[in-house]
Amino acid sequence: MPEPSGECVVAVLATMDTKGPEAAFAAETLRGAGTVPWLVDVGTGRPAGEYDVPNEAVARAGGMELAAVRALPSRDQMMTAMGRGAAAVLAQRLRGGALHGVLALGGNQGAAIAALALRDLPFGLPKAIVTTMASGNVRPYVGCKDIFTLFSVADLAGGPNRVTAPVLRNAALALAGMALGAGAARSAPREAGGVRREAVAVTALGNTHPAVSRAMERLAAAGYEPIAFHASGACGSAMEELAEAGEFAAVLDLTPHELSEEVMGDGAYAPVRPGRMTAAGRRGIPQVVATGGMEYLCFGPPETVPAKYRGRPCAMHNPVNPNIRLTAAELARVGRVMAERLSAARGPAAVLVPLRGWSEYGGPGGPLHDPEADAALVRALAEHLDPRIPVRRLDLHINDPAFADACVDALLAMLAARTEAKGLRTE
Repeated sequence: MPEPSGECVVAVLATMDTKGPEAAFAAETLRGAGTVPWLVDVGTGRPAGEYDVPNEAVARAGGMELAAVRALPSRDQMMTAMGRGAAAVLAQRLRGGALHGVLALGGNQGAAIAALALRDLPFGLPKAIVTTMASGNVRPYVGCKDIFTLFSVADLAGGPNRVTAPVLRNAALALAGMALGAGAARSAPREAGGVRREAVAVTALGNTHPAVSRAMERLAAAGYEPIAFHASGACGSAMEELAEAGEFAAVLDLTPHELSEEVMGDGAYAPVRPGRMTAAGRRGIPQVVATGGMEYLCFGPPETVPAKYRGRPCAMHNPVNPNIRLTAAELARVGRVMAERLSAARGPAAVLVPLRGWSEYGGPGGPLHDPEADAALVRALAEHLDPRIPVRRLDLHINDPAFADACVDALLAMLAARTEAKGLRTE
């Protein structure tokens, strides 16, 4: 909820020794839009002005004095220390209910510091970075968080100008609108009789879309809120984080493709951070796992495919997205890791395997069809999996409606058993 004063506070993060004028311009725009800017200096230099949170306080919040940060042997260590401090500063303000959004400004280094802090903030809190780096690969900065990035076009240096001023103004106005809108949504009364449904995470790829769509329809009809996570690395990591935070009643992991890329250490869809297929188990919530998309690796443009994978069976999902087949030996490695992670689950789990193919391209006649290689994963899984976790082999393709139904039925049975067990404990 907004703080009692009713103020909508937006933090402005920047290395104030190099981006002070830009931060002041953004702050003035935020103020004019009806929010209260709160300026945080995340730099290690000596800024000309004074700010709401000076860099000395930021460093101290991260557990170091600023002089010690400046004495660190490398720039990346200095940035990490300031990012850690900024995260602590924002977290403290957020716990007090007096933070409603964050706008960060920076080049490569400033954006890296700010991103460390913003990635620690909860989903849903408005957060944005204006940076020269937004025209390239932003995954190293945003990770799996809902961070809005805006390309500054020109460098943020020397104060706002005819190129950067409109960009900064747009970013500040957008952030102000998000922060004010989020506050209004939180304070709005719920509709009469409105009940928030329990959510179920469902993992997806285009190659398993028919199965995912049917599963989501079934779950919605059963009274749950299905939320699809594209197995693109970042989405799967986000799902793991949200599951860890208790957002889901269960996980239907129809498409754990990212686990294959994590184990192989290759591919464009490797998780943002290690640990795929672990959070549901730690939380003890029901999980049903299929083998969707686990038989291949995704890459970017064909020229980026490592030499060791060239010449293998390949399906071009689109002109810049080749799907490369994994071998039996590689899938056996994946199966063993899958077994280890599922065996550690504190709650109910089950594995369903569609014997007629794990993806659109993996079925009979498809370019990735190789049932013998697929069987290597299943054998390794069965060999190393805790016996309490069933493995069901179904003579179906993953996109057959009957397979999606079997997965949903298994998950609904687990959820019903959980509800019954809770009822018995409260009697």
